[in-house]
Amino acid sequence: MTLTETYTQVLIVGAGPSGLMMAAQLLRYGVQPVIIDSKQGPTNHSKALGIQARSLEIYRQLGMIDRIINDGKQAKGLLFNEDGKEAAALSLANIGGEQTPFPFVLLYQQSKNEKLLLDFLTAHCCPVYWNTTLISLKQTGSGAEIKLQQDEQIKGITCDWLIGADGAHSLVRKQLQIPFSGETYQHSFYLADLELNNKELNEDYVQLFLTKKGFAGFFPMPEANCYRIVGSLPDNYDQKDDLKLEDIVPYLDNIVGYSINTVQENWFTIYRLHHRMADKFREQRCFLIGDAAHIHSPVGAQGMNTGLQDAYNLAWKLAGAVNNQIKESILDSYATERMPVAKGLLSTTDRVFALITSRNWFTGLFKKWILPCLLKIVWSKKTFREVFFKRLSQISINYRDSPISLHISQAAKIKAGDRLPYLKVFDEKKQEETDLHEWCGKPGFTLIVLGKLSELDLFALAKWITQKYPAMLNFFYLPQSTKNQHVFDAFEVGKNQGKSLIVRPDMHIGLINDKVDMVLMNNYLRNIVGITDL
Repeated sequence: MTLTETYTQVLIVGAGPSGLMMAAQLLRYGVQPVIIDSKQGPTNHSKALGIQARSLEIYRQLGMIDRIINDGKQAKGLLFNEDGKEAAALSLANIGGEQTPFPFVLLYQQSKNEKLLLDFLTAHCCPVYWNTTLISLKQTGSGAEIKLQQDEQIKGITCDWLIGADGAHSLVRKQLQIPFSGETYQHSFYLADLELNNKELNEDYVQLFLTKKGFAGFFPMPEANCYRIVGSLPDNYDQKDDLKLEDIVPYLDNIVGYSINTVQENWFTIYRLHHRMADKFREQRCFLIGDAAHIHSPVGAQGMNTGLQDAYNLAWKLAGAVNNQIKESILDSYATERMPVAKGLLSTTDRVFALITSRNWFTGLFKKWILPCLLKIVWSKKTFREVFFKRLSQISINYRDSPISLHISQAAKIKAGDRLPYLKVFDEKKQEETDLHEWCGKPGFTLIVLGKLSELDLFALAKWITQKYPAMLNFFYLPQSTKNQHVFDAFEVGKNQGKSLIVRPDMHIGLINDKVDMVLMNNYLRNIVGITDL
């Protein structure tokens, strides 16, 4: 499709998962972006495979969750193998308990994520302009002037805001001259998408093979007998060019302890891994999200999911600014909130990946004799499994230190900045079960009031919302009852007390107050978030 626009409010460079999610979120708020990508079109080749609970919660809000669940595959566990023998088996079945509607790790290829989001964009008349490359970027006081190349033509376009979602080699980041600090891992790695005929492999488990000579990970894909295999190349292969699957099969056989029988090779590639982070996530009117802002090892399937959350965090703020509903100062909170997340993620994945890939003799002894026993011991502890899932699923990420989080409460368990917990709610009027996340399904902020309010107080609240925030604030009221006591316990609401929560559009709690006070709520929305007169 030929690009004809010469101006757009938001230009998104990059149509990977982060860029597509950014476009999808903006569309929810009535902002029609232009999205470009230098590729010829969508690709079936992708490194990311796991999709975490927090991302599934986002897709649920978008109304896409059934398609993902039906087309994905739950990982039932992890199998650690040492020298061809099983060393430890860790179950992932229902590991998240009732912390989320999706208490599991879903195996769902990045290419499927992209297809899903592309279909959403198509349904909302938002095309992707493929084969369109950023050539130059110049910022002005009110936007940016962009030169693009599409086919053989050079085109110009101006935008108010620009999103760099163009991956690890981001041209946007380079044009902005933002350093990409970090390192490249020492060894090269291979990735293969294969259909196999090996009864030794368990199609429901992620299987890791660790040896002194290297490692290999087998990740079952939703399709029968299909696996994504990731592994390290031996030292003597690092400098070889044009490596093919058959070149590394003997080495792979040695790692797993038996012959790998390939039925069909769908993809094979050699690549280097990096752990890097941009020094800034914003430069004036331009933002970086996803791999353009941070890249790291594939440990824990965190990369794509983090990029999706970058977009989820930024989109509602940018839409608010574009629609003149929120002051532009809200955009400062994007980097403030997301940079610590990326920094912590790089540190954690780097340490774990260094352990897995290390060929040090002492580390080898640790992995062979101590690690399996340690894993079995800690995995038997429910508390450890819960903490592990919270980190892995990214539901533990919070913005408590954010300038737009306001905690006016004695409660210590759940604080402003936390992700809204997933708690089931019984609707006394409709006599049916729902949950707090479903209450936050519509675009905008959500006011949740817990406790007993008089009819007069409820009327006053409804009138205040209608007059002040008719298009920005959704309202739900939950009176105390036996069937919903667990909700009051979770938020530490005492008998005959009230509590008010304002939940942000990204389902993080912005305000918690031990009172239902319209003056304080108005102060939060006007002076802290920056909502303008509508």
